[in-house]
Amino acid sequence: MTNKWSRRRFLQTLSVAASVAGLGGPGLSQGNVTLEAEGGATRGEGVSEKEKPMTRFGIQIEPQFGFTFHEVADLAKEAERLGFTAMWASDHLLWDAKSERRNCLDVWALLPALAAVTTKLRLGTLVTCNSYRLPAVLAKTAASVDHISNGRLEFGLGAGWKDIEYKAYGIPFPPVPTRLEQLEEAVQLIKRLWTDDRASFAGKHYQLADAVCAPKPVQQPLKMWIGGAGEKKLLRMVAQHADGWNMIFGYQLPAVKKKLEVLKRHCDAVKRDFATIDKSLFIVVSVAETEDEMKKREAQTAAALGTSRIFNIAKASGTIGTAEQVSETLRGYQELGFEYFIAMFPYTQDKEMLQRFAETVVPKLRA
Repeated sequence: MTNKWSRRRFLQTLSVAASVAGLGGPGLSQGNVTLEAEGGATRGEGVSEKEKPMTRFGIQIEPQFGFTFHEVADLAKEAERLGFTAMWASDHLLWDAKSERRNCLDVWALLPALAAVTTKLRLGTLVTCNSYRLPAVLAKTAASVDHISNGRLEFGLGAGWKDIEYKAYGIPFPPVPTRLEQLEEAVQLIKRLWTDDRASFAGKHYQLADAVCAPKPVQQPLKMWIGGAGEKKLLRMVAQHADGWNMIFGYQLPAVKKKLEVLKRHCDAVKRDFATIDKSLFIVVSVAETEDEMKKREAQTAAALGTSRIFNIAKASGTIGTAEQVSETLRGYQELGFEYFIAMFPYTQDKEMLQRFAETVVPKLRA
């Protein structure tokens, strides 16, 4: 199996069949596993055992799979009850060409609604598509959501890839180099709006002229996450501009190690301390007691989404299996320096798997 997977290829695979993306310590307490950890630092070179932060765990959902709001709200409340650090959601407009009856909730409408039914769960975008909104307006939206959530927003931004959505909604779809240029300008422009009283920006794609963004985000600074694995441009952008980096699903451990080495070289080139970048790993997880159970869960995934390919890739990567097998895989990533795992569970099995993961895998990673 190839290790060369991009976020685009990952999410394309999700759509294949349809033809077409910190508080307390470990342990159990009244059935409640606490997973959060204080701070956002990531283990890096030269960090002593005493200084290592506690491993954090978040969950990821794909609204395009078909969730109702009540299903997402229930999942968010359960994640908060179990002590997960955050819920992240992707930014899409539709699932496939036959999505007349399959829900795809808008992520920037979803996050403030979730803020109203949770109290400490952080709420993030993994990731917002830069092409779908003017960056200046997105900066204003994000600042507002940070206030609505009382400073719980996690802001992730990406270049966009899903051409079927662009075409359906009449959104220009320039080539990859142009979208990356736009993303880099957007990151800088948004940060200026979040910090400057009046922000000006003269870019090739975007401009600001004494623009005002009030209120400013509650969090100062409001972190900027960038997700992806492109070694020449994307990881350089992370080194230069991002507060956090999300390593995407589909790469096995040796390839992820190489990405970290590339990111460190980019950090050295721009004189950025590699350890100051928060590093998270996006994983697809299913914990199965037996081979028969695993096969049943794979069949359920195929029935819900029309494909089990992602399930099988995750199984080959070691994040689907027994609790011990999954834990052993994640220990390897901990050794690379990842202290934040963002887990997506098979659609329609999310709530059950959320609790099983919390009770059987997390304690092993905290031991």
